[in-house]
Amino acid sequence: MTALTDRPPVPAAPAHRDRRAARTLATRILGYATLVFFGLVFLYPFVIQLGNSFKTEPDAAANPLSPIPDPLTVAGFERIFAGTNFPLWLGNSLLVTVLVTLGRVFFDSLAGYALARLRFRGRSGLFAAVIAVMAVPGVVLLIPKFLVLNQLGIYNSYAGLVVPLLADAAGVFIMKQFFESIPVSMEEAARIDGAGVFRTYWSVVLPMARPALITLTILSFQGSWNEFPHSLVSVQDPDLFTLPRGLADLVSGSLGKGTQYPLKLGAALLATIPVAVLFVIFQRYFVRGANDGAEKG
Repeated sequence: MTALTDRPPVPAAPAHRDRRAARTLATRILGYATLVFFGLVFLYPFVIQLGNSFKTEPDAAANPLSPIPDPLTVAGFERIFAGTNFPLWLGNSLLVTVLVTLGRVFFDSLAGYALARLRFRGRSGLFAAVIAVMAVPGVVLLIPKFLVLNQLGIYNSYAGLVVPLLADAAGVFIMKQFFESIPVSMEEAARIDGAGVFRTYWSVVLPMARPALITLTILSFQGSWNEFPHSLVSVQDPDLFTLPRGLADLVSGSLGKGTQYPLKLGAALLATIPVAVLFVIFQRYFVRGANDGAEKG
């Protein structure tokens, strides 16, 4: 009876558990602090751009790294719209970007579906060629691109700005990977009803690929909106300049001497807004589509 009642007390929790919890908390705090630090470092150039856009010319030249304008003015933006061809560049960029984005979404998804579902001789080699194109630096293709545009007679035209960008190897790859994640059984009912390949692609498979389509739309919009090397070799007429080409013209000093930081950075800020807004609106679809492609790949 004594042996049952005189049990030794239960020992307290080991001290090493507390130390381990403290180390975990410290590691987490250090990780978040590191992320915040690099986030601020990444955002600081954008803050500088925003601040200098609202500065006067002397203030921007004297304090280019200060994010606080003194005094605050919108004279730089007024000069952008009144003293440059910014509205023309903006219209050209919108036209080219919309056409290229629509073309890439259609042609890339169509090619991706063919590589994912159709069985034909040379399919593996064709897909390998698509992957190989992704590895070729774009600058290598500038001179051949200029020669082809010149031979086709579409150099220095809207067709020259749009047609070569209507398909993209990376977009084909993204769509192929997503289509392969869709079960083939989803298409069998359409085939039983007599639907052909294109009808099955358009009516059955494409609506199910919304995350990948949104991902491709964002990438295509961003890529064509910011495209500079292609516009450099495809057009020479100032009336056909897109925003990147026009901004490069401003940076090169086409409006005269001086730093002109408010003018240049204000124009760059305006050019950044459409892509930023598009990405913020469709961010969750973009992340979901990228994850689906990565899991399948």
